[in-house]
Amino acid sequence: MLIPPSGTGEDWNEMSNDDPRGHGPTASPGPVPPGAAVPRGAGVSPGAAPGLAPHPARLSVGVVGAGRVGSVLAAALGRAGHRIAAVSAVSDGSVRRIRRNLPGVPVLAPDQVLARADLVLLTVPDDVLPALVAGLASAGAPMRGRLLAHASGRHGLAVLEPAVRRGALPLALHPVMTFTGRPDDIDKLAGICFGVTAPEPLQPAAEALVVEMGGEPVLIAEELRDLYHAALASSANYLVTLVVQAADLLRQAGVASPGRMLGPLLSAALDNALRLGDAALTGPVARGDADTVASHIQALRIASPEAVAAYVALARLTADRALAAGSLAAADAQRLLDVLAGAPQ
Repeated sequence: MLIPPSGTGEDWNEMSNDDPRGHGPTASPGPVPPGAAVPRGAGVSPGAAPGLAPHPARLSVGVVGAGRVGSVLAAALGRAGHRIAAVSAVSDGSVRRIRRNLPGVPVLAPDQVLARADLVLLTVPDDVLPALVAGLASAGAPMRGRLLAHASGRHGLAVLEPAVRRGALPLALHPVMTFTGRPDDIDKLAGICFGVTAPEPLQPAAEALVVEMGGEPVLIAEELRDLYHAALASSANYLVTLVVQAADLLRQAGVASPGRMLGPLLSAALDNALRLGDAALTGPVARGDADTVASHIQALRIASPEAVAAYVALARLTADRALAAGSLAAADAQRLLDVLAGAPQ
């Protein structure tokens, strides 16, 4: 259940200077969904027509866990006109990123970050997030009326429940992009998708924040977050493993510049897969060349034994998809499966 916030009813232009989170407006109002909660720090603009949303103005943004993702999202919100009030960070690398991406922003303890912010980004690893939320809630960190957003792909809103019970307004805003900690990471946000999960009254706010960061919001149901994240991890994270492994094998095969050889091939394969789906399947498995697949497995056993299991698993999956798509005959599929199972030929 969403606990109503206790935020101010003043316009941002008229907020007392005693409130460290008051700043001038930057955005125009929009329709209020029925039953929508008003985030802390949002007030109604003078002369606004009935039924229009409170003027969002500039939010004071805090970041707990300002690593690769947190510092980039904060910098993007800063570009959009919001004020980055405070961040927390532990590692030397995170502190360096803060100094580079968010110069002048104070580094404080997490509870102090919450005290200064209207919107708090919790950008810590997936497995750390539940304990962080529970710890902040049990420690009495200020939460009522604050937008509390995490950037985890796996988690939806359930992980924020301890904070919601204390009045926080929960959002899950996951940028579908890899970040390396380089200065150009912020430019990667332009046009990317964000997996968004939010209570219905807060969906417009969640979508607006994503658009302000340069992204495209895509709503993901709470119960489908694990499946959503598994799809992304298998396509992007494991792709890196496959490509790096392929480059290593090519070097062993005498190729001096594996990247030069792989680049055009991988670009074409990715483009074809996104446009054509299973019709883009090519290669020995899709053709049913069982003897070729057997020779691959033998070569890998010699050059890179640890790569055999992945090759076999992906070959089986490829054969299943090619068979279902009608591009692989059942007899050829059986010969392939015999090879992959290590059966005598």
